Amino acid sequence: MALKGKMEKMKMSDGAEIGVYRVQPTGARRGGLVLIQEIFGVTEHIMELCDGYAADGYEVLAPALYDREHPNFQATYSPEDIQLGIKLARAEHPFELSIADTQTCIDDLKARGNVFITGYCYGGSVTWAAAGRCTGLSAASSYYGGNVGQMIDLNPKCPTICHFGEKDHGIPMEVVRKVETAHPDVKVYVYPAGHGFNSDRRTDYDDASAKLAKQRTLDLFRANGG
Repeated sequence: MALKGKMEKMKMSDGAEIGVYRVQPTGARRGGLVLIQEIFGVTEHIMELCDGYAADGYEVLAPALYDREHPNFQATYSPEDIQLGIKLARAEHPFELSIADTQTCIDDLKARGNVFITGYCYGGSVTWAAAGRCTGLSAASSYYGGNVGQMIDLNPKCPTICHFGEKDHGIPMEVVRKVETAHPDVKVYVYPAGHGFNSDRRTDYDDASAKLAKQRTLDLFRANGG
């Protein structure tokens, strides 16, 4: 399937130029969406997700967050690449820069209407942080962010939902329940699936869970101006 968007360069708050995948909406524009990558970079899978949201009426930006450290990083799901992605996420790329880059993308889209955010894995953590720290967001949908539990004191400034898999070995259900308890205003959805259930490239892919989570995400956006 041919991709509908294209990579372009965008200047970030620290002066660095990084790649951003931008795709324009199909039909009437519902709003802007910042879509945040997994640890694997802005892969073909991430671009396809962007295209899917564009078909739903959103102008989508997906920043290549690791471009400063590893330009054009697109990892596979091999054990070696997974370790490289983890190293980038945890040791080499500052999380603060991911938040700053997300804000730059929000600001770009904000000139043309409401802005929403979603992200997966690493991007789920960025999405949660952005909901609490960035300005200009109308709603946020975080998918299995491994660091959400460590940022439990953060209070989202916009309507926010979280998706977790009950078979996710990296995010125990006790952590999910703590998030739920600490944030009664945040709808926490749990699916009968493992980590990465939204990605059709992964062994934990769960089609029914992925479709339901996507519908809940769209419902959230549409209830908040999208």
